[in-house]
Amino acid sequence: MAKNTGNIIKGMGAGLVAGVMLGVAGAAMMKDNKKAKNKANKALCAVESFIDNVQDMFK
Repeated sequence: MAKNTGNIIKGMGAGLVAGVMLGVAGAAMMKDNKKAKNKANKALCAVESFIDNVQDMFK
């Protein structure tokens, strides 16, 4: 069971990293759009908060 939980967490981490990378790339393409920058920054902060919460749950 512990091995399965570890694999799930690794998969979630990989998905989150991929999502953040796509978000950063999208934000770089829309450099001139201030509203898009703010939304990308908020999304990044939300992902950070989510990761912290998941880590706290498994401690």
